[in-house]
Amino acid sequence: MKLIVPMAGRGTRLRPHTHVTPKPLLPVVGRTMVERIVETFDQSIGGFDEAVFILGPDFGDEVRRQLTEICERFGMTASFGVQDRALGTAHAIAQAGDRLDGECVLVFADTLFVMDKTPDLDADAVVWVMEVEDPSRFGVVVKDADRITDFVEKPDTPISNEAIVGIYYVKQGERLGREIAYLMDNGVTGKGDEFQLTDALDRMLKDGATFKTARVTEWLDCGTIPAIKETSQIVLGKDGENRKDGAVENSQIIEPVFIGEGATVRDSVVGPYAAIHGGATVVESAVRNTIVFGDASIDSSALDDSLVGHHADVRGFAGTLNIGDHATVGPEE
Repeated sequence: MKLIVPMAGRGTRLRPHTHVTPKPLLPVVGRTMVERIVETFDQSIGGFDEAVFILGPDFGDEVRRQLTEICERFGMTASFGVQDRALGTAHAIAQAGDRLDGECVLVFADTLFVMDKTPDLDADAVVWVMEVEDPSRFGVVVKDADRITDFVEKPDTPISNEAIVGIYYVKQGERLGREIAYLMDNGVTGKGDEFQLTDALDRMLKDGATFKTARVTEWLDCGTIPAIKETSQIVLGKDGENRKDGAVENSQIIEPVFIGEGATVRDSVVGPYAAIHGGATVVESAVRNTIVFGDASIDSSALDDSLVGHHADVRGFAGTLNIGDHATVGPEE
């Protein structure tokens, strides 16, 4: 079975943190979004032997190296496609090329998911959903008993509250590939004048394919600055995520916190809801409700509700910050 992960988007709503790092490779409490996604499906379904990542045209060798290492940890091989232009979700999946065959799970690397049980894949296709209070904000599925009969994008009337979360299983990837090719060859576009995956799935549905649903119990957005902060706090509250792998010296730790391997906290108060990633240092400071990415330095500062980029340097600052990689805040030495 293949896991196909489109991740070519530029993550503009997470800038400045995505100027250098693709959004799915940003860490959420010590592990990147994409690693958490791969782990979720390895644990909930299993049997994956390959992951196909659809990258942007400017994603370099370091991105491929990281993704390859993630796959190796889960016993998978890594393959890559490139989406030169953002022409829609179906267009992104098409860049998997001839690897879109056999059993495939497609997952868009914008959010994290939690599933309580192994999904039933006894259908031509399975669409993961979650019940929501306001379905007008989402694409939804319409069902007859346990089978999907229609897809509706942002319904004006409450026809269904089962929102599509961006995960799909297809028993025959090549069948989906043919429907995507039809859309592209005939210029059939949907929302945003782009080639939409739900249109290709709808063609399969109308051709007689059986569609069922599977459920997620949590759907955690990582696509904006406020969202990744909130998701980090939720993850910190889960079993096994509240941990201190780095060095803590003469400091008060108010759980939940994450202090990554190689991080140092000295003469400080950290937490609650602080994630200090590997290689970062916090000295003579107070840090709460804050994400500090790897190798950043916080000195003589008090941060709340902040996000500090990789290798950033914060000195003598009190308040809320959102600064990118290698940025400096505070007096020059």
